[in-house]
Parts: sequence; structure tokens; C-alpha cells
Amino acid sequence: MLINCVAYENGVRLTDLTVEEISDYLKRPECFVWVALRDATPAELDKMKEEFSLHELAVEDARHGHQRPKLEEYGESVFVVMHLLEFNNGESNLGELNVFVGPNYLLSVRNRSQQHFVEVRERCEREQHLLKEGSGFVLYALMDAVVDRYFPIIDQLESELEEIEEQIFNKGAARSNIEQLYSLKRKIMVLKHVVAPLMEVAGKLASSRGFVVCPNIRDYFRDVYDHLLRIDAAVDTVRDTIGTAIQVNLSIGAIESNEVSKRLAAWAGIFAVATALAGIWGMNFEHMPELKWEYGYPLAMLTIFLACLVLYIRLKRIGWL
Repeated sequence: MLINCVAYENGVRLTDLTVEEISDYLKRPECFVWVALRDATPAELDKMKEEFSLHELAVEDARHGHQRPKLEEYGESVFVVMHLLEFNNGESNLGELNVFVGPNYLLSVRNRSQQHFVEVRERCEREQHLLKEGSGFVLYALMDAVVDRYFPIIDQLESELEEIEEQIFNKGAARSNIEQLYSLKRKIMVLKHVVAPLMEVAGKLASSRGFVVCPNIRDYFRDVYDHLLRIDAAVDTVRDTIGTAIQVNLSIGAIESNEVSKRLAAWAGIFAVATALAGIWGMNFEHMPELKWEYGYPLAMLTIFLACLVLYIRLKRIGWL
């Protein structure tokens, strides 16, 4: 679906265009066309391929989607893939932003995402002195907006981790904590797979070699690269902390199991003493002196009770009960 189709000249918005008018404005010097599509159909992509002379391989990638973040150069044009990540009710949604950039055009195709970039267009139109750089600056503005949206995600994941850490030493919560930590680990790995390849893309755009469509704004892409470095470092920190938390929970679980085993062993020892004494006096041999004694039964019960009590006190002192 077509969202916007606008022509710009010397950093100033000229007019909204129809698709059929694109080719006319592409011929004008100092003019570039910015087109935004959402969930584009094959027919729309074929039409854009015809209008902008897009490379077949880049169009094929945009048509099928599910590409890793990457940058590909085709002559004087560049094809960039970025991921749009959202977490809703614990579920992750991974959208995609495909950007075709040439000297006098920029085409963005957003797929499987509710995120919009209206504020990016407004920002570019406010900063006319930078918009004069053409489509390269728009590519930077889009990438900067995508990367900035990763910061709230990492903050959210860090908050979730802090909540789980507060419950680590709660008795009986080890299993629940490990389940939550593994769920959080999956989320952080999704973010890692989004950020790490995009760092490579930003690094290439900020390199000294530069590209045809963005030769004068390498410093801006370097700023994006710095943001990605910060996010990547935060992701690694959270991932390491999750690993440590999992190990702590496993250790706590083992300690709790050991405590239960000690209690069971302690009670088994107490009952073993009582059983042993009862077994001795229960043999009913004819010449056992206690069998005919008037106080034999009370004495046997008292002996069993005292033996169990002494053992109970001893085990209590050493922390087994």
C-alpha cells in the first residue's frame, strides 16, 4: 500500500506525486523522490522496479522478506534491510524495513510491522539544510529512528531481569525463575540478532570509502554506529547476567534439594533407632528378662523416646532439622 510519494528539491518539499509522475521528477536536477510503501504487493514492487530501475535481486529480497539486516550495493544504488522489533504481551514481532536508495530517490518498504515513520519525514522536512544532501540523509534518518526504538526494548528487558533477580532467593521459586530467565534469554537473543548485523551495515556506511548516495554524511552514520555499539554492549551485559542468574537458581535448587534430603535422612535416622529398639524387644525369646518385668514396657517406651529425643536434639543443632 502506498503511504507517501513526495518530491523534494534543494531540501524543500515540492509536491505530493502519483506513481505515474515519479519518472518526470526523477529527470529534474537537484530533485529526489521519497516513496514509502507498507506491506507492498508484488504488483506495487514491480511498478517501483520499473520507475526507479531497481535491481532484480534487491526487489526479490524485498518481495520474499525474512532477510537478515544487511547492505548491498548495486552500481549507484544501495539496498538496506533493517528489522523492526516489538514485544507485545511477552510475544515478539519482527517486522522488516527494506530501503532502496539511489542518487535521486529513496523507496522504503515496511513489512509485518505497525510502526510508522511519520516523525522521520517531519524531522527531515524541518532540517532542510541536511535534506539538501538528498536521499542519503533520509537513509540516515530512517536508520537512526529504527535504532532509537531499540533503546526502550533493552530498557524493558533490563527491567524484567531486575524483577526476576529480586525473586531469586525466594524459597521455592527456582523453577519459576529459570522459566522466566530462559524466556528473557530468547528475547535478548532476538535483539542480538537484530543489532549485530546492523552494526556491520552502519560501519560500512560510516567507513572512509563511503557510498555514492551518501558521501557527505558519514559522520551521521558513525553516530548511529555508536548507538548500536551501546545497545550491543547492553545486550551482552544482560545476556551474561541472565547466564549468572540461571546458574544461581540452579545452585539454589540444588541447595533446597539437599536440605530436603537432609531432613528426610534425619527423620529416617530417628525412626531407625526406634525401630531397632522395638525390634530387639519384639523378638519374644523365652528367656528375655524384660518380658516378665512389671515395668519392662514403660521402661522400653521411655528408652525409645529418650533415644529419639537425644538424636532429634543433636540433628537440630547441626541444622539437619
